[in-house]
Amino acid sequence: MPNEKLILAVDLGTSGMKVALIAFSGKVIGWESEPVRLILTPDGGAEQSPEEWWQAFLSAAGRLIKREPAAGPNVIAVCCSTQGEGTVAVDKSGNALGNAILWMDMRGAPYLRKQIGGPINLDGASLTNILRFVRLTGGMPSMTGKDPSAHTLFIRDTMPEIYARVYKFLNVLDYMNLRLSGEFVATFDSIVTSWVTDNRDPDAVHYDDSLIRSLGMDRAKLPDVVPCTKVIGNLRRDVADALGLSSNVKVVAGAIDNTAAAIGAGAVEDYLPHLYIGTSSWIAAHVPFKKTDVLSSMASIPCAVPGRYLLTALQATAGGNLTFLRDNIIYHKDELLQEADVPDIFKVLDQIAERVPAGANGVMYTPWIWGERAPVDDKSLRAGLYNLSLNNTREDIIRAFLEGIAFNTRWLVSPIEKFLGRKVMSINIVGGGAQSDVWCQIFADVMNVEIKQVADPIYANARGAAWIGAVGLGEIKFDDIPELVQFKRVHQPQGQNRRIYDGKFEVFQQIYRQMKSIYHRLNK
Repeated sequence: MPNEKLILAVDLGTSGMKVALIAFSGKVIGWESEPVRLILTPDGGAEQSPEEWWQAFLSAAGRLIKREPAAGPNVIAVCCSTQGEGTVAVDKSGNALGNAILWMDMRGAPYLRKQIGGPINLDGASLTNILRFVRLTGGMPSMTGKDPSAHTLFIRDTMPEIYARVYKFLNVLDYMNLRLSGEFVATFDSIVTSWVTDNRDPDAVHYDDSLIRSLGMDRAKLPDVVPCTKVIGNLRRDVADALGLSSNVKVVAGAIDNTAAAIGAGAVEDYLPHLYIGTSSWIAAHVPFKKTDVLSSMASIPCAVPGRYLLTALQATAGGNLTFLRDNIIYHKDELLQEADVPDIFKVLDQIAERVPAGANGVMYTPWIWGERAPVDDKSLRAGLYNLSLNNTREDIIRAFLEGIAFNTRWLVSPIEKFLGRKVMSINIVGGGAQSDVWCQIFADVMNVEIKQVADPIYANARGAAWIGAVGLGEIKFDDIPELVQFKRVHQPQGQNRRIYDGKFEVFQQIYRQMKSIYHRLNK
């Protein structure tokens, strides 16, 4: 509509950069995307180039605004949602001192164990440190090494010349905000997995010196912390000029992906969960209390909604398994590859999976292709196909991939219900995987819950960022959002499939119990 105020929403995931022009109503005026390379190193590293992120943003945003010239003058703010648990070391000029270390990177694990271990340990961390972390933060560093607390130690202990030059350690969101505004800040949620903040008041997250000392960090290398809805400044003039926007456009701090997705899914009310299916996956729900379940690797942590925490149960790899299936099996670039012209392979996978009966003709898949985070925190787990016979085809394997990820998600439901103190009856589903009607029905059948498929679910993170931006500008309130979200379809569990999946879920859990020691031997 003419003169309708818009947010330029940024959604930077592991697979690429998406930008969208979004109205306060949640309507997406237009969007563009740009892929980003994932760099895997032989020693367990996972990296991306911060400069590639930035150039992908300029390219995608430039195309979008050029395509929607009438919308440009109506953009009043930029707000980001990004992948979390990444680490970018920058100098005082804001230049990245190397690649970003991502949430999948495990190289910091031994340095973390050395730093926070003690005479009496639980999984490598001293009991004293565990109690301090849980009491103050609500969680603790992942001993897999997959979050910024370990990334920082990896840089400190293996790259001392880089560490000496570091002005600030930034999460992915913080780096994008630096490039947009010139400000070195972290948000209440982006700083969480550095495990250096006292989170007991969700509206006043602040650094704690005892935590900083425990992790051997330098307070001067940590950015100031602000709420997700904080207007941190204006869009830098050079960026505004490059995009054809006004330099009066505001930059709102924004949020990491699970925080933004909860908003974009419309799951703002207490205890209402959402399921995000992207490269990784999670179930999350806002709660009015700080709580930790160490055994299931779940905690409620600071988020965008004032006075609230977000219960987050993160699983390492979901849709990433389908990308693996596409790139490493179906279209792996070797002598067997034939030229294929398939515009959207995932839609084809849907069509194939739909004609395979529930249970995938006996085939089972465990989706631990890069370890697992919850309900078990175990980096040595790996994916596997089970019960293949000469009677099975590639079609059964495709269906088994979808079902295996759903079984893995069901694994979370019981500890989540215990955490929430109530039964989960309905879940809003978002993310790229939520575009699949077939997969949404599989989730409903496997998990025995109502699955509410949010309309245009691939925009959930961007829409969440836009709504956080709108709240920050005082244009809407978080309480308005449930009335703004729209749904494509509601999927109810189907009785016949439920019986099949109940039996297979028991086998899924048994595979974990019997295989975990073998994976530990194979993947030391």
